[in-house]
Amino acid sequence: MKYAVFDVETPNARNDRMSSIAIMVLEDGVITGSFYTLVNPETYFNSFNISLTGITPEAVEDAPRFCDLWPDIEPLFRDAVIVAHNAPFDLGVLSKCLNAYGIRWKSSVQYVCTCQMARRILPELPSKRLNCLCDHFSIELDHHNAKSDTEACAEILLRYIGMGEEPRKYVKEFIFI
Repeated sequence: MKYAVFDVETPNARNDRMSSIAIMVLEDGVITGSFYTLVNPETYFNSFNISLTGITPEAVEDAPRFCDLWPDIEPLFRDAVIVAHNAPFDLGVLSKCLNAYGIRWKSSVQYVCTCQMARRILPELPSKRLNCLCDHFSIELDHHNAKSDTEACAEILLRYIGMGEEPRKYVKEFIFI
């Protein structure tokens, strides 16, 4: 099965644009593709998001826009089950970006959420947040950096598989707006 693990960071609380995106493609437990870039969201940044991600308006000034990146991003997602930690959030941002730029893609995708998986697999853990799971599994994390978050999420998925879990049991459908 092909998995496209991804994470986005956003410039403000509207969560309708991204300021960075990272994707890792896993096939048979092996990384077969990866992508990371800052994104010019063409909108305002609020101070909370800047302090959380470290991404400033100046940092993305010369970065590509989402619509210019989509031809590079779409092949990584194509024919894959999409994976993210708190997947409905990241997929929601992706959906809003596609909509904002008038990009037509699929009406829905299959996805797996590593946070939702943790609720069933590791019920004894008090928190299922990405940083807490990384602590539990001794995975290095530079939290709220899309590349690091994506790598950590991919490693968590591989740990679940190593524990005998079958991600197919956790597949859900996300419907784009």
